[in-house]
Amino acid sequence: MDRPKDPSQIEKVRDSSRRIVRELGFMKPTVGATGLPISAVHALIEIGGRERPTAAALGDILNLEKSSVSRMLRKLVDTGEIEERENPEDARSKILSLTEHGRNMLERIDRFGQSQVDGAFGHLSHDQRRVVVAGLDAYADALATARRREDGRATAADAEIVTGYVPGVIGRVAEMHGRYYVEPYGFGRFFEAKVASGIAEFSQRLDRPINGLWVALRGGEIVGTVAVDGEDFGPGIGHLRWFIMDDAVRGLGIGRRLLSEAIGFCDRQGFRHVDLWTLRGLDAARKLYEDFGFTLAEELVGDQWGTKVTEQRFRRVAQ
Repeated sequence: MDRPKDPSQIEKVRDSSRRIVRELGFMKPTVGATGLPISAVHALIEIGGRERPTAAALGDILNLEKSSVSRMLRKLVDTGEIEERENPEDARSKILSLTEHGRNMLERIDRFGQSQVDGAFGHLSHDQRRVVVAGLDAYADALATARRREDGRATAADAEIVTGYVPGVIGRVAEMHGRYYVEPYGFGRFFEAKVASGIAEFSQRLDRPINGLWVALRGGEIVGTVAVDGEDFGPGIGHLRWFIMDDAVRGLGIGRRLLSEAIGFCDRQGFRHVDLWTLRGLDAARKLYEDFGFTLAEELVGDQWGTKVTEQRFRRVAQ
């Protein structure tokens, strides 16, 4: 059941939204000194911050028609900001990535945007900044949820988060890891087998209150997982493990819901800090980790997964 809505609040939000759009310069034909329209700026930001984005995914993220996305991407290819390559998992689509020129442009966009926010934050107190950050994030999520429901499409709210073991989760964790990491890193059966053995061993310790597993289900199917191992790194330290999403639900916010459950568990356990290991180049995942307070603590080259890669350890200190 919908909650009663205050008309005065709705008008205040509409007024504030219009003012924000004008103050950020979105009424102008180009943004900042980029010479690019706002849709192209948003496209570069999303392509630069996601793993293996496609035109279809970009259209969903930017809420644009397929024809509009195609025209915009063609212009960005022609001007040298992005490039396209074959998608080994779907011959009908292409994977998008930034060129060196595109990365330089994205750096200019980031500097411009950061300067705008920094200038505004200089006029706010610490508590006001926290309210702005939390409020804008919640409002943006709510707008997206409302739009997707009106379109009859899936949202993060459509997924059920289950705590603990779910039949089939061991094999599904191994499968999702194997499918996801084969293209960017060339991982194969050695990697998938190691993931399977690790999650299988961990599942035998789920009866201990210091360990936790959260599984995202959509239509009864496992589409995402995350675990916290409270024993792997010793007393007082949590190990965030097996955070993985099915490609079909990336970008819906389900991963954020899973991480929220895991981090809440870590806080209740009173861990001094929580560590996770990932690979360099997974920029979208890194941004999500940083949103939850993780910072890069260590980087090294290793071959424990069967292929030499640069591994990164992130740490979240108790709040």
